[in-house]
Amino acid sequence: MSDQLSMPMQKKLQWSLLSLRLGVFIVMLMWTLDKFVNPGHGAAIFEKFYGLPSVSANLFYVLGIAQLILVLAFVIGYKKRLTYGIILLMHAGSTFSSYKQYLDGFNNLLFFAAWPMLAACLTLYLLRDADTKLTVS
Repeated sequence: MSDQLSMPMQKKLQWSLLSLRLGVFIVMLMWTLDKFVNPGHGAAIFEKFYGLPSVSANLFYVLGIAQLILVLAFVIGYKKRLTYGIILLMHAGSTFSSYKQYLDGFNNLLFFAAWPMLAACLTLYLLRDADTKLTVS
């Protein structure tokens, strides 16, 4: 794909994909850090949106470590097919599990921010081979 683009357009695409990757990373990093800072919040989310009651704080620390490794690999562009794909699936699961909030949209406006982020995750996954700015690969 990048062979077909002019050099200025290719540079714009690379910078655009980097900005999407950094934006998604910031959100995912905050969700990850929340597992360490406030595991009770994570437990409440898992119970309300995923139907998983009584998740222990220790499990959130383990999930937090795994998620931290994933988001760091994602932000440096390591194994893009895998890391971008997992990030896309995680965010899609989060977005779709919140469907009840969309039914009462005006009382849950912030939930709608998940949709442009989902679009960014999908864009990054589909254009992962063109996302080369500041990646390890």
